Amino acid sequence: MSLPFFGVFFSVLSAWLGYRRLALGLALVSIVGTLALFRMHATDALQLAL
Repeated sequence: MSLPFFGVFFSVLSAWLGYRRLALGLALVSIVGTLALFRMHATDALQLAL
């Protein structure tokens, strides 16, 4: 779950250093990764033992 946050961190760092295309690419990959992780977690059945 921390990989998208590292991607965003490195995206901001890249933008700060002037690497605009790298920053945009990392931001896009981070967003897609976050959506993919959300899709995997949102569709799991809950294991409730009552």
